[in-house]
Amino acid sequence: MAIEGMNHFTVLSKDLERSKAFYINVLGLKEGYRPPFAFPGAWLYAGNHAILHIMTGKPMPADAAGVIDHMAFTANNLQATVDTLKQHGIQYDLHRLKGLEIWQLFCHDPDGAKVELDFPANEPEPKV
Repeated sequence: MAIEGMNHFTVLSKDLERSKAFYINVLGLKEGYRPPFAFPGAWLYAGNHAILHIMTGKPMPADAAGVIDHMAFTANNLQATVDTLKQHGIQYDLHRLKGLEIWQLFCHDPDGAKVELDFPANEPEPKV
């Protein structure tokens, strides 16, 4: 067996529409085909790949397992992303990764999942 890459992440949500709004309207993923499962949810795509699955209708764990610390996405257009996060009142932490100089932006989805967005080093520092 050889791993070829990451297929997708699945997040649990208390409110499907709120989660979809965050990942679609704020982060720019697109909703696409999802098989007719017996439980509610959505598959969100980057290009032709369903990279994020949202599941609802399942109780949120009282104590999250905490095995996955965060999910990270390669992104572009740092200024537009910062502007969108501000427009939606979403707090974020932005810094340069020493050594690589890429921009790393961290925020949380509506249910508290930590999201990392990695932007190329050649993008200018956003106007705050």
